[in-house]
Amino acid sequence: MSEPENRAAEPQPAGDRIALHGDDPTIRRKRLVGGLIAISLLAAAVGGIVGLFTGQEGGLIAAALVGVPLLYLLLHNTRRRIWLEGSQLVVRTWGVRRIDLVAVERIDVLITEVRGARTVALMVSPARGTGVKIDLAIYAGTRGRELDILALRKLANALVNNTAANGMVFSELLVAQLRSEAKGDSAEARPLHRLAAAAPSGKLAQRYPLQAVSKFVASLE
Repeated sequence: MSEPENRAAEPQPAGDRIALHGDDPTIRRKRLVGGLIAISLLAAAVGGIVGLFTGQEGGLIAAALVGVPLLYLLLHNTRRRIWLEGSQLVVRTWGVRRIDLVAVERIDVLITEVRGARTVALMVSPARGTGVKIDLAIYAGTRGRELDILALRKLANALVNNTAANGMVFSELLVAQLRSEAKGDSAEARPLHRLAAAAPSGKLAQRYPLQAVSKFVASLE
């Protein structure tokens, strides 16, 4: 993702791969180091408190019960990468999973809010397996980061041929975002920011189905 105020082109993976998530090794490394420090401190604190009452062995067990699941989650998120190859959405964690965006049966807009920052994402749900979240933009007030122009355009092209979930509506949302950027609109005037700002406060996650997104896209015309 890139800053709305500066849309300089970002380097893309070789070939037809268009990175959508986790392609920057520097960011992944920082998240890994920061996560390891936080997990170590938390596990040590819990283990120390439990150890006061149950002894050293009990403290070590408590620290492991807290630290191991968090460590697995951290490594899973650090390894997670998403990219686009034509109409194929490729997700890599411990293995590689491919989802044909033309064939997915449900697409929603998902807006999440954490510590004042709102993330606008697409949730694509294939017939089999769990859905995959594609972050489009993250906003905090009038500032934020957005998926780069090439990635938005390729994603819109992939969705436009989806008939099972009426992907054209979501493609039109992305095209409207691209047009707004091309006109030089400020971040708060762009469709994704307007969609994020319109979501009610106080909810961790809000899912907007096809009908709601279609109504919003129609209001942009």
